Amino acid sequence: MISAEYKSLAREAMQFALDRGADSVRISVCSGADSAFEYRDKNLDRLQQASENRMEIELFADNRYGLYSTNRMEKESLFKFIASAIESTLCLDKDPMRTLPDSSRYYRGDMFVLDTYDEKFDTVNTGTKLALARNMVDEIYGIDSKIISITAEYSDGYSFRYMISSNGFEGETSHSSYSLCSSVAMKGGGDARPCSSWYESALHFDNLVKNSIGKKAYERTLQKLGQTKINSGKYLMLLDNTQSASLLSPIISAMFGNAIHQKNSFLIDRLNEKIFPDKLTVTDEPHIKRAFGARMFDCEGVATMKRTLIDKGVLKMYFTDTYDAAKLKMEPTVSSPSIVCFELGTRSHEQILASIDKGIWVTGFNGGNSNSCTGDFSFGIEGFLIEKGKPTKPVNEMNVTGNLLRLWNNILEIGNDPKPNSSRRVPSLLFKDVSFSGTGGDE
Repeated sequence: MISAEYKSLAREAMQFALDRGADSVRISVCSGADSAFEYRDKNLDRLQQASENRMEIELFADNRYGLYSTNRMEKESLFKFIASAIESTLCLDKDPMRTLPDSSRYYRGDMFVLDTYDEKFDTVNTGTKLALARNMVDEIYGIDSKIISITAEYSDGYSFRYMISSNGFEGETSHSSYSLCSSVAMKGGGDARPCSSWYESALHFDNLVKNSIGKKAYERTLQKLGQTKINSGKYLMLLDNTQSASLLSPIISAMFGNAIHQKNSFLIDRLNEKIFPDKLTVTDEPHIKRAFGARMFDCEGVATMKRTLIDKGVLKMYFTDTYDAAKLKMEPTVSSPSIVCFELGTRSHEQILASIDKGIWVTGFNGGNSNSCTGDFSFGIEGFLIEKGKPTKPVNEMNVTGNLLRLWNNILEIGNDPKPNSSRRVPSLLFKDVSFSGTGGDE
């Protein structure tokens, strides 16, 4: 946790800034550390450890705004830094939209009800971390002569944040995380070297899946052997739950207030319009315990709550912090999403796949882009041709193209299988009439 000494320093720094001419101030003290241990085959290839302590200072002075960060945590040097920051802020152009939130919107409850920090974090020793990384290699080392290399990484970290503002907010957050990731490269036909990976993560060590990660990475790579292109055309597209958030992300980005007021969003002036099908209902649920993305307040101190983002196809909100809302002449909501959740369907990925006569199961995206103003996109993909309910042929070096709004309006089914170790809990998704292109193939 942030020490009492640093909290006291933050309060003194805030008062110093006010005394030196700031109209209002928000200060955050941040502390964190992370470590990573990576094996390449049987050898420890990388060991990384890092930690930091810093103070972020937001100054509002004479309708001007400045954001500054420093690791000078000694009082004398910190105060000199703040005095200089105020002088710099007063040289900026005026922007009267820059203010702190109305104090009535602040969160004022228990700061640690979500259990996002593992109190046992310091008890996980280096030997345990190394053993977990080695185990991912040991699961598959030597079982297949086509394996070129195996990499396996254990990583963990924690972060603490204490925030105080001059109009009455005081709060702190704490988070921990653990992850295990393995990737496998194999010899394919000719010069092909297919590679795939698998990972598991959790906020608490006891909840971390610790076995079969190397095996899953190997199995996913094995499935890629013999990848080819198939004929261009329109297919059903089954997107598995490891990739489905990739097609949601541009929608979420287009809902941010700064994208709206900068005219850099294909969702401008679409609030409260029905732009998606009835089956699409999406919510932001920030108060799920031990979950990635869980929080009681946002980066301004504003209390979070369950919010409906899309209700039966109707766009219900933008993510507007105090500044964006003022620019747009709207009521502020919250600065960003916490945990995005879908109203789920009834079938699993396997059940949906078994029902497809012909289509493409997308298991990965390989580059590409989307136009934030129009929603047009083109992404490289890899996956499998589906025939009569079974994956029959691995495919790659193809592109999927279209428009995001049209794509989401062509959704046929939403699965029931979101990954719990993500702040974007998007299940498997099935779309119709999706354009895939390549250079022909041997289909």
